[in-house]
Amino acid sequence: MEPTAPITQDVMTIPRKVDEGGKRNLVGLTRDQLRDVLIAVGTPEKQAKMRTGQVWQWIYQWGVRDFDAMTNLAKTYRLLLAEHFVIEIPEVVTRQVSEDGTRKYLVRIAGGHEVEVVYIPEEGRGTLCISSQVGCTLTCSFCHTGTQKLVRNLTSAEIVGQIMVARDDLDEWPEPGAPKDETRLLSNIVLMGMGEPLYNFENVRDAMLIAMDPEGIQLSRRRITLSTSGVVPEIARTAEEIGCLLAISFHATTDEVRDKLVPINKRWNIEELLSSLATYPKVSNSERITFEYVMLDGVNDSDDDAHRLIDHIKRHNIPAKINLIPFNEWPGAPYKRSSNNRIRAFANIIYQAGYASPIRKTRGEDIMAACGQLKSATERARKSKRQIEAEAGLGE
Repeated sequence: MEPTAPITQDVMTIPRKVDEGGKRNLVGLTRDQLRDVLIAVGTPEKQAKMRTGQVWQWIYQWGVRDFDAMTNLAKTYRLLLAEHFVIEIPEVVTRQVSEDGTRKYLVRIAGGHEVEVVYIPEEGRGTLCISSQVGCTLTCSFCHTGTQKLVRNLTSAEIVGQIMVARDDLDEWPEPGAPKDETRLLSNIVLMGMGEPLYNFENVRDAMLIAMDPEGIQLSRRRITLSTSGVVPEIARTAEEIGCLLAISFHATTDEVRDKLVPINKRWNIEELLSSLATYPKVSNSERITFEYVMLDGVNDSDDDAHRLIDHIKRHNIPAKINLIPFNEWPGAPYKRSSNNRIRAFANIIYQAGYASPIRKTRGEDIMAACGQLKSATERARKSKRQIEAEAGLGE
């Protein structure tokens, strides 16, 4: 195993977006950053806190993109803002709707790159699955996204902008002055789209703090789940600096199998990962950690695997639930989905041990929007099944 070291990647993160006229995009700035840029263009320091709050609410609470519509600001100040700033979010290239109501958006960001975002409607709630990188560096062998090379990190503007895109499409921005409606079509966020969120920590953190701000999008930290494959050094930071719920892409109960399925395991193995999780719920005040476990026929779905999984969690005293995910097949995939009977038997062993073991219902499979199927259209060139198996270490 490689020694633990500061996390570095040869990944480009582009600067905050500036349009052709040199105007700064206000989306994605933290409150302090927004205050600083407002002062820099002439906002008196004595007014800066108030102006920051006003502009913040117009952008994130009301969804306004036109400075002229910010009616509680003087006209001269609105003109000043329009002279120096823009309010821009990713462009929707395509929008697909599944037979089950799932919506998949292909959105274009700076540099012409594209990422996919998925909205999953449920009774009384709706979950948005957002991306944190263009492509992915982890090459998990069962994941379609992992067959696309990493291009770059998303900025905080591009991450929170995905939420704003979905709220636009759902027509969910409230009217200023209208009675507050607690019903939310977009009630939950999961960072389970393209990329490894903890390899883009600062941008993910800033975007999620914007989403949780009580004067903006107003999502509770308990409504946000960050999924990681196990970037151990950043897990403690996530608890302290974001405090959202945590999900772990676990998928195997031995290092031998996990090394193939989730190659980051070669850097931080199962024992190191579990040890880092033991204190997370206490620090972040989260109730429990979700273990995501994709069910692969003949690979990780035996009764012995189920018992080992339970032993791992009990030995580290981790409050947990295990989310079983039927494998969503994609062209060239080197694995097959476990049978329904095998999945149910696996789930029953976990349930009898006292842990919740829901079997995730596949959503949006007909539009390639299901878990593990996301891959931007411009990077859609297929590898052969033999190539993928060889890279996964499954060839002869």
